[in-house]
Amino acid sequence: MPHPIFIGEGVKADNNKNKRPFKSALMQGQKMKTTHTIIGILVSLILGGAMLFVGSQGSLMHDGVALFALCGAIGFILHWAIFLPSFAFQTEHYFDLTGSISYITTVIAAVYLNPDMDLRDLIICAMIVIWAVRLGSFLFWRIKKDGEDKRFKVMKTRFTWFLMTWTLGGLWVLMTMAAGLAAITSDTSSPLGIMAFLGMALWVFGLTIEVMADTQKTRFRKQPENQGRFISTGIWAWSRHPNYFGEITLWAGVALVALPVLSGWQLVTMISPIFVYLLLTRVSGITMLEAIAEKRWGKDPEFIAYRDATPALMLRKPRG
Repeated sequence: MPHPIFIGEGVKADNNKNKRPFKSALMQGQKMKTTHTIIGILVSLILGGAMLFVGSQGSLMHDGVALFALCGAIGFILHWAIFLPSFAFQTEHYFDLTGSISYITTVIAAVYLNPDMDLRDLIICAMIVIWAVRLGSFLFWRIKKDGEDKRFKVMKTRFTWFLMTWTLGGLWVLMTMAAGLAAITSDTSSPLGIMAFLGMALWVFGLTIEVMADTQKTRFRKQPENQGRFISTGIWAWSRHPNYFGEITLWAGVALVALPVLSGWQLVTMISPIFVYLLLTRVSGITMLEAIAEKRWGKDPEFIAYRDATPALMLRKPRG
């Protein structure tokens, strides 16, 4: 998710005479934040609308509406519905869970409304649901245990900022599963071939890496002696962010399974794994975590050696 935008730092109200410029700077900063978040919401809606349009080309129809569009809008609707009580109660506990429920609900709707499901469709559905149940439950119980997600500490108190985050959650659901959803709702059918089997293998590999990474890090954090330390063992010795490598890989697998039944404008939905890659490596994920790591351990010789020897994303056998 986007970093908080801090504006007006260094303006300090030391006495009554300084309070007015401080308040003015604070209000100006808040206004700029609001402007940025509104722009973020609009951009998300434009991107979402564009994806709903291209994915609907070649889609089955339901009561005169493209099935892709009907199902693809579910993520946005659920995120906005849960945003309202979440903002009212100032909680982020159900953000990740809402994402997982959105994936699962979208798949269920597609299955229910599609009268011509074939084996490829069922395989893609299973891929998405298994991933969503696993990751959603993992993230939900983690935040319940930790008590809060610090990324949301200020964000959840700002209506437009928090709304933008939940809107981005709906966009994330649509964009990541677009290729798979386009295949499930497509009016074209094709027997499984080498591309589908390659995609399934890639999905299994990616999911395995993600589960291994999450499990190893959870066990690492449970050890009292590891409090405040960074993990550099197990699969984390092969990559500084192996969970993200697994995430990108499994969505690439879903896209490969979907590809043979996509054509024309539907092919634009193949941007799904590229979207996941760009978001996790350029927008939030790695970018955010690397900055935090540098702030905490940037002068630690052990961390410097680990950082310099271990790829940020791609898996590579440890040297020596």
